[in-house]
Amino acid sequence: MAKEQTYGEAMVELRQIMERLENDSLDVDVLMQEVKRASELIKTCKDKLYNTNEDIQKILDKIE
Repeated sequence: MAKEQTYGEAMVELRQIMERLENDSLDVDVLMQEVKRASELIKTCKDKLYNTNEDIQKILDKIE
């Protein structure tokens, strides 16, 4: 089973994709792959941020 990508790893990969999109004239097929991967990474990051926020809120609720 593949190791789950961390938020930091996803952000690094997303930045690399963005650089390639900005700096290279990509073939349409490669462009599509890059955009699909970027959308997956964005979802991963959003999910991790949401889950982290939920976890922090639960901790804060216990303190009150």
